[in-house]
Amino acid sequence: MLLADAAQEVNGKLYVLGGGWSVTGPEVPPMAIALKIDVPWNEANRRRQWELVLLDADGSPVTFPSADGPQELRVAGDFEVGRPPGLTPGSDIDLPLAVNVGPLPLPPGARYTWRLQIDGDTQEHWQLSFTVRSRQS
Repeated sequence: MLLADAAQEVNGKLYVLGGGWSVTGPEVPPMAIALKIDVPWNEANRRRQWELVLLDADGSPVTFPSADGPQELRVAGDFEVGRPPGLTPGSDIDLPLAVNVGPLPLPPGARYTWRLQIDGDTQEHWQLSFTVRSRQS
């Protein structure tokens, strides 16, 4: 997982612009999360669901006002990879994903984390944290 200004997946490769940051703001510009998921050989040809959720410093989902009330920022999708011809048995299968998010109205002076879940499971290294700078007086 990598935070970037923008990212794109084309033909199985990730193209990343302005990647590798962890501090932004105080105005939060558009951002991207570049993901490379290593799908185990024995998990090929199985439909999986992924979800990214934005959390605050306390680990609670960040909410934004909407006409239907507060809404959490979640981005989700599903995937299924097959075993490419000629791949050595037992090899992981690469799955690149690029998720682009528009500017977010996040309060300055705080820390946030994008957490990835696959089929409802997560791991400690499936997180990306960033800080929004405080406004200078």
